[in-house]
Amino acid sequence: MRAGNKITVFVLGFFLASAFALAEDVATPINSQILKTDRKEMVLVQEVSIEAPVSEVWQAYTTSAGWMAWAAPLAEVDLRAGGTIRTHYGKDAKIGDPGTITLHIVNYVPERILTLRAELSERWPSVMQEDDGKLMNVVVFEAQGESRTRIQSYGVGYRDLPEYNNLMQFFISANEGLFQKLKDHVEG
Repeated sequence: MRAGNKITVFVLGFFLASAFALAEDVATPINSQILKTDRKEMVLVQEVSIEAPVSEVWQAYTTSAGWMAWAAPLAEVDLRAGGTIRTHYGKDAKIGDPGTITLHIVNYVPERILTLRAELSERWPSVMQEDDGKLMNVVVFEAQGESRTRIQSYGVGYRDLPEYNNLMQFFISANEGLFQKLKDHVEG
């Protein structure tokens, strides 16, 4: 191989290696995975990084105005242990009408953690109704410097059953869509 060809191959190899290294450094917007525990349970772990201070992300996630800006046309947030986040997607509906989705706030630490439990109606699959009270979502807000926030969401209480495997795919897709809306809203 001539010297000129060796240099060309080296340069191309360098650029390809650099491109692959950069691609690995760029995080996908939303990461989702299902962890299986030794207790035959599944944990849905989802993570997103948002280019905004944790105070702004927390505000969007824990206030009525915040939820209505990115998640649902109607929202009512009572941020306290024992409080609720209630939403409705109906055009002419109001909070409390049939179809209202209620998330109970189990506990929270401002700008750090929020634990939610869904109120399951008869519309939910029977396997979930059997586990009502055990299904929770632990949402961790982590400041990464002054202008970046990482959200880690842990869906817990799911039994490792075939019925839940199909539901997990639904939750992954739905939650990724909501996290993308949150990210788009907060990053403006």
